[in-house]
Amino acid sequence: MERDSQLKLYGQVADRLKEAHAKVRALQVPESVRMALTRKLLVVTAAAKHDLPDAARRLDRMMKDLDEGRFPEGD
Repeated sequence: MERDSQLKLYGQVADRLKEAHAKVRALQVPESVRMALTRKLLVVTAAAKHDLPDAARRLDRMMKDLDEGRFPEGD
């Protein structure tokens, strides 16, 4: 039973990561901001391999920030 919920969460995180990547690509922001967002997505992807619930929380926070127009500072 737990494995089924883990698989479901994995599918949800994968779908949300695709959505987040598309959203980042479509943003009209400086390249440095886009790179910072891409790095955040890579961190979430890496986290998903070790701690899926934490990765889901990180992704939720990142998507909320994007939806509210809060972007990281570029380098």
